[in-house]
Amino acid sequence: MTEGTGSRAGDLPDDLTDVEAGMWQAFRNGSVYDLRSGDAAVDDPHGGQPWGPERTVRARVVCWLLLDGPPALAGRVSSLKLTGLRIAGTVDLSGGTVVPYVELKGCRFEQEVRLPEAHFTTVRLVDCSVPRLEAARVRTEGDLHLPRCRFLGGIRLTDAHIGTDLLLNQATVHRDRTGRSISADGMTVGQDLQAELLRSHGEISLRGAKIGVSLSLRGAKLASPYTPWALNAPQLTVERTLYLTPAGVGSAPSGVTPARGTRIEDFESQGGVRLDDGRFGDAVDLDRARFTFTDDQVLSLRRIQAPELRFLGERPQRGQVLLSGARIVTLVDRATSWPGPGGLHMGGFVYGNLVPRGPFPLAERLNWVAAATAEYNPEPYERLAAVLREAGEDEDAREVLLAKQRRRRETLPPAGKLWGYVQDGTVAYGYRPGRAAVWMAVLWAAGSLAFAHAAHPPVNPGQHPQWNPALFALDLLLPVVDLGQAGQWQLSGAWQWLAAALVLLGWTLATTVAAGATRLLRRG
Repeated sequence: MTEGTGSRAGDLPDDLTDVEAGMWQAFRNGSVYDLRSGDAAVDDPHGGQPWGPERTVRARVVCWLLLDGPPALAGRVSSLKLTGLRIAGTVDLSGGTVVPYVELKGCRFEQEVRLPEAHFTTVRLVDCSVPRLEAARVRTEGDLHLPRCRFLGGIRLTDAHIGTDLLLNQATVHRDRTGRSISADGMTVGQDLQAELLRSHGEISLRGAKIGVSLSLRGAKLASPYTPWALNAPQLTVERTLYLTPAGVGSAPSGVTPARGTRIEDFESQGGVRLDDGRFGDAVDLDRARFTFTDDQVLSLRRIQAPELRFLGERPQRGQVLLSGARIVTLVDRATSWPGPGGLHMGGFVYGNLVPRGPFPLAERLNWVAAATAEYNPEPYERLAAVLREAGEDEDAREVLLAKQRRRRETLPPAGKLWGYVQDGTVAYGYRPGRAAVWMAVLWAAGSLAFAHAAHPPVNPGQHPQWNPALFALDLLLPVVDLGQAGQWQLSGAWQWLAAALVLLGWTLATTVAAGATRLLRRG
């Protein structure tokens, strides 16, 4: 009997093997077709034990069932549910429409599975060995589940449309010829993309992908020695949260706190991570994330937008963290998570609130800003000061702006530096105006004591006020204000030089106070 003949009537084709005939009947009945031996070592689809004809079906027959299979038995729903089978040949469903439910567990595929532009309801491959999954532009109405599967030549899901969830938990994916493990540019997932405890040996490319709920890479281990990026996901959209956080091995479902004693696996990336221009509805969570970079690799978060960034991972020892142009409402961070000088760039980084985890004193926060500005840039200082001021920390905000002026001073020519040191030493660039009063009091007291011993013949011997060394010193110190003393007495020798010094110091104090007041008014 040729293919298709009698299949719509349910007749069993003549050229099927006994194993294929059993699969055919199980398909019509909607039951599981299980050919496992009961020996775990033999039944391991990823092991080296050979599987012979007694558990082998041809890929051609599998495709026949899915595309043009027989009708279900009365009262049953046809579906392909295989466990412990070896599929010989290439499963090629390119462009086809597959109506039956598909679930394969613990199966071995001899050659790649080809699903480009195919249309499914739900597909589940669980703990299967697959040379490669080629599924560009595939569409599913429901789930695409691939947990615990091993893909020796990568997965391609470019422009795929997954109706509900994409599951890759505990999967192992090796690279293809281009160095990519998962190619899913432009993919759309209706709900969650879960790849917890994933093992990726190549670049994961999610450029322009859209995830309807959350993207979880909890406990995943990414490594890509062949390309600059272990995770390459610019313009990624996640409606809720991206998790690059720990996972409990064999623990409760995603998002549930693991039980005591559960082994915890951190998220690790040996290779760059790029999330440039991403949009995240709730948060980007990097709690305990570990990044192992070469000198030219980066964690790139440029221009991302998210209500919250949880920067709580381990400090990268090499490479850089790029936050340029990112816009975050709340930055949750830890002092020990940020890289040192030269390892952080955040020009144009906008954040509205700071929520440190653990001690993060202002001195370390200033070091954080300094680490991000190899060359002087006022913007990070002004942003930090604004956030502190909004939080009611006015004194800390002034300290930040003072640090900005001191950093700027190092870029000035010698004369500018000298004037900067004068302003800093006297009134701290106007951010500590009380210093001016202290200096004025000290100079006034010193001048009063000194002039009490000075010879002071009057300029006009018959018309002069009574000599008052305290008023005389104050008249010299206060510019503009005339107390009627400085012009009435003649000094000579060293006393003239002392008087000139007090006048000069008075003008200096007045100028620095005025400069500081101007900065304060501009800031307000």
